[in-house]
Amino acid sequence: MQQASVSSGKLSVCVELPSADSEVMPGIRWGAVEAFPTPAYWAYQVIARRIENRVLKYRLGKTLREEIGACLLGGHGIPASVGVAAFEHMKAHGAFDGTAHSEQTLCAWLTEPITIDKRKLRYRFAAQKARYLAEAMREFDVLQWNEGSGRGLRDALLALPGIGYKTASWVARNWLDADDVAILDIHILRAGVVAGFFDPQLTVERHYSALEAQFLAFSHGLGVRPSELDAVIWLEMASAPRSVQSALSALPEGRFKSKHYSSRGTEDRHSRADQLSLLS
Repeated sequence: MQQASVSSGKLSVCVELPSADSEVMPGIRWGAVEAFPTPAYWAYQVIARRIENRVLKYRLGKTLREEIGACLLGGHGIPASVGVAAFEHMKAHGAFDGTAHSEQTLCAWLTEPITIDKRKLRYRFAAQKARYLAEAMREFDVLQWNEGSGRGLRDALLALPGIGYKTASWVARNWLDADDVAILDIHILRAGVVAGFFDPQLTVERHYSALEAQFLAFSHGLGVRPSELDAVIWLEMASAPRSVQSALSALPEGRFKSKHYSSRGTEDRHSRADQLSLLS
């Protein structure tokens, strides 16, 4: 057994975790709680946030239309703060109010300068995202929405243009606080390969369901909610690129099948404030 403490105000709470050598799952050891990024480290981070009342909140919209729009405007290549600002900008224009706005109108709004921290920025991929938004909002009333489970909603979302498994899972997790889907972006993938709960021979492009099942099994092995674990890993990994690069470099050569797992030549340019803005 290993112990760690969490301070909350004048109180200190002792957290007991299995010994470093015991297994979370067959072949995967808990590791030392203080060693980033072991399974024990992730379990402690989730539990500490609960005790300190710092559980991450991730719903972005007040309606499902808005949540779809917010997640479409974020994602790969878009800093978190820019994605959130673009969502608020488009929401102010009425992009998600149920009106069938044209692609041209949405593109015109999305190409307007967006103010972030007193700076005016241009949103990347405006034409592409405007097309996806126009088609998604148009198809919204046609589709049959299954909000009984995260996976049911995720599967329905896959019918919308521009939405793949990751974005659909992101919407489902956010909207339903779902624990039966996982948002497998690069940060989650790297954490999984380093900790050993992902098969490094699999890629999200071809094996999303298999990787998702591995993540959910790992979460259950730790005894924490997958939605909480997903959010905590994402924030920690995105906020510590140098530590991540060091952990990846320590792995055996050739451990990764895809170059997308590797951190060589990459640095996450998003600040911690950027990351928090997408989750709080």
